[in-house]
Amino acid sequence: MTDRLAELCPHDRFTRRWLVPALGVAMTAVAIFWSLGGPIRLGIRIYAEQTLIAVLMMGLAVCFLTRRVDRSSEVTRPIPVYDYLLAAIALVYGVYLTIVFTDLSESVFFRPTQAIVTASIGLILLVEALRRAIGWSLLAILLAVAFYALYANLFPGPLEGRAISLRRVVNFMVLDSAAMAGAALYIAVAVVIPFILLARLLMATGGSAFFADLSAGLMGRYRGGAGKIAIVGSALFGTISGSAVSNVASTGGITIPLMKNDGYRPKTAAAIEASASTGGQLMPPIMGASAFLLAENLQVPFTAVIVAAIVPSLLYFFSLFIFADLEAGRRGIRRVDPTRIPKLGSTVSRGWFLLMPFAVLLTGLFAFAMRAETAALYAVGTLFLISLLRTYAGPRITVRGLIKALADTGQTAVEIVIICAAAGIIIGLFSLSGLSFGMTFFLVQLGQTSLLLLLFVTALVCILLGMGLPTVGVYLLLATLAAPPLIELGLQPMSAHMFVLYFGMLSMLTPPVAIAAFVAANMAGAPPMRTGFEAVRIAWPAYVVPFLFALSPSLLLAGSPVENVTAAVTAAAGVMLITAAIVGYAGGLLTPLLRLTIAAAGIALLLPPAMIPMAPLVYLVAAAVAGAAWFASRGAKGTAGSPLSAPLGEGAKK
Repeated sequence: MTDRLAELCPHDRFTRRWLVPALGVAMTAVAIFWSLGGPIRLGIRIYAEQTLIAVLMMGLAVCFLTRRVDRSSEVTRPIPVYDYLLAAIALVYGVYLTIVFTDLSESVFFRPTQAIVTASIGLILLVEALRRAIGWSLLAILLAVAFYALYANLFPGPLEGRAISLRRVVNFMVLDSAAMAGAALYIAVAVVIPFILLARLLMATGGSAFFADLSAGLMGRYRGGAGKIAIVGSALFGTISGSAVSNVASTGGITIPLMKNDGYRPKTAAAIEASASTGGQLMPPIMGASAFLLAENLQVPFTAVIVAAIVPSLLYFFSLFIFADLEAGRRGIRRVDPTRIPKLGSTVSRGWFLLMPFAVLLTGLFAFAMRAETAALYAVGTLFLISLLRTYAGPRITVRGLIKALADTGQTAVEIVIICAAAGIIIGLFSLSGLSFGMTFFLVQLGQTSLLLLLFVTALVCILLGMGLPTVGVYLLLATLAAPPLIELGLQPMSAHMFVLYFGMLSMLTPPVAIAAFVAANMAGAPPMRTGFEAVRIAWPAYVVPFLFALSPSLLLAGSPVENVTAAVTAAAGVMLITAAIVGYAGGLLTPLLRLTIAAAGIALLLPPAMIPMAPLVYLVAAAVAGAAWFASRGAKGTAGSPLSAPLGEGAKK
């Protein structure tokens, strides 16, 4: 990076090396100051909206300085004069709006000229930054919703509403506390940024290397160890990064070549990495930014989201493990070369302290019922004190390393902050224009015909709207558009919101726009579209399990203890059998008839008890049929072995 910066002119080098990191540090510092209750402790009267606007405008300035008009972010490209001008306008405007927001938002009708000029400037800056950071997808949705608000009287049927003047729409989008500086942006600043700081500090102290070595030590000695290392490493890294694409880019550089070298096909190696990295957004205890927004929307503790996510996420990663193991058995893929596997004991002794922040986080959340951001800051403080003494690499972290972690936190948060500001406007316009009521009425009418049909339509809408959008943006939109009709028809609120969260996430894997899969395919040298379809095949439980917990919330641990345990155990058995049928391998190669038999037994076991009559009998019959088919498969031609087989499994290559 330093060599590439040297190619720039002096003022561009200064901007990249000093100004942008300084803005990142300032964004992080303001967010942490607010999350710690700094204004109250110091007796300073500052409203939440003022803090949010200050962080947002610094984020817009960073966006203009780091992303060009054509949306590229090439370091060696000069920064145009107009981008410096836009960044300066964003900063000056941010100071102005931070000062006048509370008074101006309450006196819009008394100072119409000042209000419309102020709101117009802010809207233009946000729209351009959104286009540069995300592209046209979310911006197109914003423009469509704004168009509806302006011309709602022209729409037919349940979508007909009252048109709103252009002046009022523009003022509302920027100056109303239910729009740009609303709840979505508050979560991004006050909650998400502390967790991003925790992730960045973990990386600065060697967390990514520790998790990579830990997963290699745990899984490298087993059949298909390369695939299992990728799954464990991506799950561990994903739960702190919260971003599928960055997870693929970070861990895929190591895991994808390792899987290809050990015998996985390029498209399969890329698909395994993409699937594991995407699932990391749903892996407790941290999950992704969407989980915090989900807790805020439902007005429940973050611990409730963690509990609800446990079983579905475990089923998802259990399926990935089974796939990696059976694919290795089918293709005779060896275990990882022992010389490339770090000693587990040595890894744990060098990096055990990196698990302490997670212990502090979980203790704060569950034992002391802390707010998510408070528990995260305690975890950050713990890791900070530890880093002053040691890191995974050995020496303690330097002041420069700490400052870089703060700067990286702010720069990482830029995209999320911009998305949440735009999503807040969209959510506000949904309510202001009455579109949310009209869409809910339409979808409820559809659901009265068939709840299952509504779930299918909702899943399709989630995936389509999610194409090209980060999960957090998809969830914010769908929590307003798609979740209320499901709740209206009797689904538990947690089930409805988890349903749209899952299918919003799946847009990362589902062609034709499968960003995580395409990034992994590029790293593996595999065809992107084939990799996307391979990812769908591997991650199949994520497309099925949401329907199950929507119709029977025992998979979200919302039933009785007996129902919860029964649903989890039988679902795990069903996932294993269906995955075996998809791979075409169990104890040996499966004939088409055996694949169909095992798949049918798996489907019966996957269904929760509340969804089928005489469930115990059905489960016993399914288990017996699956057992018979499994033993029959062992006589087929192929590599022998069982799921999660021992290191020296019979079929492993020498």
